[in-house]
Amino acid sequence: MRRIISELVESIRIAVEQVNAHKTRSCLTVLGVIIGVLAVTLMGTAMNGIDKGVNDSLEIIGNDVFYVERYPWDASSEDYRNMKNRPYIRDIEAERLNEIIAQTNGSNLYRAAPAVFWYPPAEFKTPDKAITNVQALGTDENFELIAEAAVVDGRSFTEIEAEAARAVVVLGADVAEALFPDESAVGKTVRAKGHELEVVGVFARQGSFFGLMSFDNFALVPIKWLRKHYIWNWTTNLRVRIAPGADKEEARYELIGAMRRVHGQIAEDDDNFSVNSTDAIEDNLASVKNGLAIGGFGITGLSLFVGAIGIMNITFVSVKERTREIGTRRAMGARRSSILLQFLTEAVSVCLVGGAFGLGIAWGLKLAIDKAFSTFPFVFSANLVVIAMVASIIVGVLSGFIPALVASRLDPATALRHE
Repeated sequence: MRRIISELVESIRIAVEQVNAHKTRSCLTVLGVIIGVLAVTLMGTAMNGIDKGVNDSLEIIGNDVFYVERYPWDASSEDYRNMKNRPYIRDIEAERLNEIIAQTNGSNLYRAAPAVFWYPPAEFKTPDKAITNVQALGTDENFELIAEAAVVDGRSFTEIEAEAARAVVVLGADVAEALFPDESAVGKTVRAKGHELEVVGVFARQGSFFGLMSFDNFALVPIKWLRKHYIWNWTTNLRVRIAPGADKEEARYELIGAMRRVHGQIAEDDDNFSVNSTDAIEDNLASVKNGLAIGGFGITGLSLFVGAIGIMNITFVSVKERTREIGTRRAMGARRSSILLQFLTEAVSVCLVGGAFGLGIAWGLKLAIDKAFSTFPFVFSANLVVIAMVASIIVGVLSGFIPALVASRLDPATALRHE
C-alpha cells in the first residue's frame, strides 16, 4: 500500500512538472475538457432549474387539488367531439359536493369550491392608476380553504358576502402594488368593466411560471356577483381539495363517485365529467424535459468525446517525446504498472484542471444568467460539481489509458536507442 501511494505521489509530481513545462500545449489540451464540463454543468443547472420551476409552479396551482371540468386537460380533438354532449358544470354542484363530503365518514376529500374566469381579462383601475390583463376569478367563500395563496393584508370575502353577491374583491400582489404602490389596498375602491368593487384583502406574492404567466396578476370576486352582471360568462369548474394525509388516488375515486351522484348517473353510464389534476401537467412536461435532457446531454457527451480525443493525441505525443526517459526508468527497475500509472495520472490531472476551470466558468455564467433572467431558477448544486469532476476523471482515464498502456509495454533496450 505504501509503495502504491509513493508511486502515485511521484506520478503527480511528474504530471505537474510536465504541465508547467508545456503550458501552451496543456492549455490547448484542456480546452476540450473545459467546454465539455461547462456544457455538462450548464445543462444540469438548467434541468435542475426546470424541475424546481415546475415543482414550485405546481405547488402554487395545487398538487392536492382536483379540477372537475367538462373535458380532460389532455383531450384530443376527437375526444372533444365525443364529449360534446356532456353537461356543463354548474355553480351549485360545489354546494351539493360539499354536502356529500360532510356526510361521508373519514372522507378523503376536504372542500369544494366553484370557479369561473371573468373573460376576457379585465382592466382594474383607480382614478389615477390602472393595470390591464387581470385574470379575475369568480368563486365562493370556500376558495380560501382550497387555494395555496394566503391573504396577507385584510381578509377573504365571507359566506354572507358571497351569498349576497356583494361587490367585494381580493387582489393579487401585482394588482395591489400597481394600483396602491405606497399604501394598503384594503378598504379602497377599484373599478373593473364599469363596476366598482371594494378591496377587502390582498394575497401574498406567489411568483410566476418561468416568467411566462404571473400568479399575482389576478383578482377574486364572489361568483354570485359575477353571475349577476355576466350571467353568460363561460362555464364553471369545481376545485376540490384532498383531505390532509389522504391518498390521492383514493380521493380521486371518491370524487368520481360523488360527482356521479351529483349528476344522477347510474352504474351503466360513462362519466359525463373529467377529474383533472397537476399529474397531467407533470406527465406532459416530463416528455419535454426528457427530450431536452437527451438532446442536451448528447451535445455535452460529444464535447467530452472531442476533448478525450485531444488528450489522447497529446498523450501519445508525450509518450513519443519521452521514449528514452521511459527506457531509462525501465532499465533502472521501474515496473510497467509504474509507467502506466504515471501517464494515466498526467491525463487525469489535465482533465481535472480542465474540469475545475469549466466549473468556475459555469458558476460565473450562472450568476450572470441569474441577473439577466431572474425569473428562471437556475440551480447550481453540489451534485453537479461531483458529476462534473467524476466526468473529468473518467475522460482522463479513458483517453490516457491506451497511450499509457503503450508506454508501459515499451521494450527498455528499444526505448533507450530511440532518437
